Amino acid sequence: MSHESDALRPEDYTDPVCPFCTEQFTGPEVRRIPTGRVLDKLDEHLSRNDYDAAERHLRYWLREAVLGGDERGEFQMANELMGLCRKVGKGEDALAFAERALSLAERLGIGEEAAGGTALVNAATVCKAFGRPERAIALFEQAEKVYLAALEPGDPRLGGLYNNMGLALVDLGRFGEADAAYRKALAVMEKAENGGFERAITLLNVADARVTALGAEAAEEEVAALLDEAEALLLDPALPQNGYAAFVYEKCAAGFGYHGRFMTQRELERRAKEIYERD
Repeated sequence: MSHESDALRPEDYTDPVCPFCTEQFTGPEVRRIPTGRVLDKLDEHLSRNDYDAAERHLRYWLREAVLGGDERGEFQMANELMGLCRKVGKGEDALAFAERALSLAERLGIGEEAAGGTALVNAATVCKAFGRPERAIALFEQAEKVYLAALEPGDPRLGGLYNNMGLALVDLGRFGEADAAYRKALAVMEKAENGGFERAITLLNVADARVTALGAEAAEEEVAALLDEAEALLLDPALPQNGYAAFVYEKCAAGFGYHGRFMTQRELERRAKEIYERD
């Protein structure tokens, strides 16, 4: 005996709809997260050096993006989280968020856009930070191709790429290639607005590379000149005194201390603290 007549058909369990409506054929509604407001709040947390609050904030909105089917929002949150987790030393999380962001960039078809290039740079920086310099170089090279096609020649993001690529090349002992990358970074940032911050960071990186390649004694004269130039750039009164300035001062202070410039180290730490307390 056939039971075909007993089988449920769609019209048995769906409400009647207008035959000219198309809603029933579309996928689930995407609930987009308010990315602009999320990033503004993130900047507030970071300006106070409150990394715990920043991480909680990003993880909350990552969950909201996933629940709402907002893959672009998920991509942006994963991109921010890989950088934050790298900064606070959470290697496993940083690497996981890096792979997630790259996968989403491919899925969304933005791998060849500037946003995809930035995800590649961030992921490469994570790999460099946690002992995977070869993987980092491959990602940096991929990002360079994307950036050269998508960005103007003087875009600061290109300078950041070359600066971070230089660090990974030093880890691999490829000092000649590292010097070339640093020169490219300096050339880009010389044209950028407020590029003094990034140029100073690059000069400190060059100083570290010279010590690693030649030894402290052989590189002493060259390093002194590099440190003098970096200090002059950082103490330029024309540079804005904002959260990013505080981040750079804090970052560079340790570099000056490493090379025995303790007065400069203390001055940069003082400036960073003043900005954090003010904001």
